[in-house]
Amino acid sequence: MAGREYEKEMERARRDLRALISSKTCAPIMLRLAWHDAGTYDAKTETGGPNASIRNQAELSHAANAGLNIAIQLCEEIKARNPRISYADLYQLAGVVAVEVTGGPTIEFVPGRKDSMASPEEGRLPDAKQGASHLRNVFNRMGLSDQDIVALSGGHTLGRAHRERSGFEGPWTQDPLKFDNSYFVELLKGDSKGLLKLPTDKVLVEDPEFRKYVIMYAEDEEAFFRDYAASHKRLSELGFSPPSSFRLAIKKTMVAAAVAVTVVFLSYLYEINKRDLSK
Repeated sequence: MAGREYEKEMERARRDLRALISSKTCAPIMLRLAWHDAGTYDAKTETGGPNASIRNQAELSHAANAGLNIAIQLCEEIKARNPRISYADLYQLAGVVAVEVTGGPTIEFVPGRKDSMASPEEGRLPDAKQGASHLRNVFNRMGLSDQDIVALSGGHTLGRAHRERSGFEGPWTQDPLKFDNSYFVELLKGDSKGLLKLPTDKVLVEDPEFRKYVIMYAEDEEAFFRDYAASHKRLSELGFSPPSSFRLAIKKTMVAAAVAVTVVFLSYLYEINKRDLSK
């Protein structure tokens, strides 16, 4: 990869993703794609992780990935316009942009991931029907902490479950196309008519170690945004050592990205009043 040219193409892809996600209001499924590609990482064997192996049909057909073919096809539009970038970078960038254009925090993104078609065995992603020990087993295997578990769970502020994909139906929050801390607020309210609470959601208020973070994030959205951005970055870089040249260059683009995101978010708010394509 020619570093500078690659960075330029990444920025074009970022702009294309902003436009696509804003027009299609497909932020939730783009975020899910990024999570599911990264969330297969095993720190002990150094396998899985954000390497775009999810586009392998064998992995895409895993039960946990039902419906993600939609996001992969949408990303093909961006890939065609920006052929130099890796799929692995594209999928993780799509997750970052999805959070940003829906009003969430700006997440530092460093490119340089390599693609792989070597898919891990099925069963590495979280099972929504399980409890605290399952969540810890899955996230600890990745090298992530209790705080990461709770912060990343807050991403359910976007989107809704679909019965044909997960066996569950409904949104987690009143506004499933806006990234905020309402997921935690709703968790502390208990059962709310029309809103979804999975077993893995409920355990966050039942387990004392998880609950303290739920309370903190429900009371302080800025704290949630800060910790979510850090946890999302860790998830997106599991098993990945960013090239130093990209680390230096990305710092220069963060301020410009934040300004652009503000403009796009205003346009996005207009679009979601006309559409409801929550995935």
